[in-house]
Amino acid sequence: MTTIRMHANTRVTPEEFVAALTDFGPDRSKLFGNSDGEYLKVHSLGDGQADVTEGSGGVWERLRYDWSNPQHVVLTTTASNAWGHASGHTYDLTRRADGTTDVDYVVVREGKNLRGWFLGAVLGTVGKSVLTNAFRNSVSAIEARKEVRS
Repeated sequence: MTTIRMHANTRVTPEEFVAALTDFGPDRSKLFGNSDGEYLKVHSLGDGQADVTEGSGGVWERLRYDWSNPQHVVLTTTASNAWGHASGHTYDLTRRADGTTDVDYVVVREGKNLRGWFLGAVLGTVGKSVLTNAFRNSVSAIEARKEVRS
């Protein structure tokens, strides 16, 4: 199992970050490059929760989103063509006194087959920088979204 921890400080509030994270509209791939519109399917959406399939590059996962605690957002993998049920994502959002937000992001990858084991090993080594860059790009895109809406 591979666990990758990332951190960013952003100008958006925790509420704005969660709003972007849970925006499953047609422009989602502009915020999250690993969420290609070809794979995106919202199975259910309710207060503080969603059941969504997303992915890119031939890898998809169905995720149960839980933002009932908007400072601790959990995405649990319920099905995937590569990842096992111990996989998922966690976002911890901390509002700072200076008006910025600390985002601590953890990705856990448990391969469920040869493809998943291989991708997990790659992510745990040389692929970590790719995932970190994707996270930074998402944070920048969410900040840019705020600027456009202001």
